[in-house]
Amino acid sequence: MQCRRSSVRIVGMAFQSRIPILVISMFAIFASLFVAGRLWQDAESRVYLAKELDRMMGQGKSVISVDDSWKILGCREQLKKLSALEMDLATARQKGFVSNYLPEMNKTPKKNPLVVIGILTGFGRKNEREAIRNAWMGTGAALTKMEDNKGIIVRFVIGRSSNRGDSLDRSIDSENKQTNDFFILENHIEAPEELPNKTKLFFAHAAESWDADYYAKFNDDVYVNIDALGNILAAHLNQPRVYIGCMKSGDVFSESGEKWYEPDWWKFGDGKTYFRHASGEMLVISKALAKFVSINR
Repeated sequence: MQCRRSSVRIVGMAFQSRIPILVISMFAIFASLFVAGRLWQDAESRVYLAKELDRMMGQGKSVISVDDSWKILGCREQLKKLSALEMDLATARQKGFVSNYLPEMNKTPKKNPLVVIGILTGFGRKNEREAIRNAWMGTGAALTKMEDNKGIIVRFVIGRSSNRGDSLDRSIDSENKQTNDFFILENHIEAPEELPNKTKLFFAHAAESWDADYYAKFNDDVYVNIDALGNILAAHLNQPRVYIGCMKSGDVFSESGEKWYEPDWWKFGDGKTYFRHASGEMLVISKALAKFVSINR
């Protein structure tokens, strides 16, 4: 009897000891499920926020790739080097170092010339050239000042002698060494009948040598009011194709015995009238027309 009571007591004590274990186990299971659920919700929230961030920023991915990481590290290294160089430069400046490149960087961009004037001249006309230099063109510093302040470039235009290198060529070269105001057409032979070709070559080569708004051709007996010319040209800058001069026309003479005989009279059609054109003493064309002449020379 006593043994049975003792065994019942042992069973009861064992049952009572299992209850706390079951409670603790159930609590642990519920706690695990709760934590797992929160973690799952947090993961979903992070994914949702990442997608929303990508959508708002217009990016297709929210994870930084290995390449991007290397780029970021590279940028940081470059920034460190740049900071070190800036410190070295500051130290050098304190010691009196001045870079040769700084003045070039600080210069304002140079404006394009307003006009390039070619004064067609010839051999044996030095007196006419000197008169123009003294009257309105200037020489040396005055010529440079007109180029810098007014954007007006002036050069005497001349070709070469038919006997290349003779005294005529040498006299022009000698004069040019003193004045430095010639534009020599090396492939053009000076001759009265070649004046139209000389004008064409000047416009073509000038358009290649200077990026100006206008190009002008004057004879070496024309005296120019530079300020008035500059004002007239500036007033037409908004027009891309400009042809300025003393415009004229007239009959074409087809008879060989006439004073103004035109060998190419047949090019002008039945009317035999010259197209309206500028008189040869002076004329101005805009950049577009000069480029056209250069391309189609």
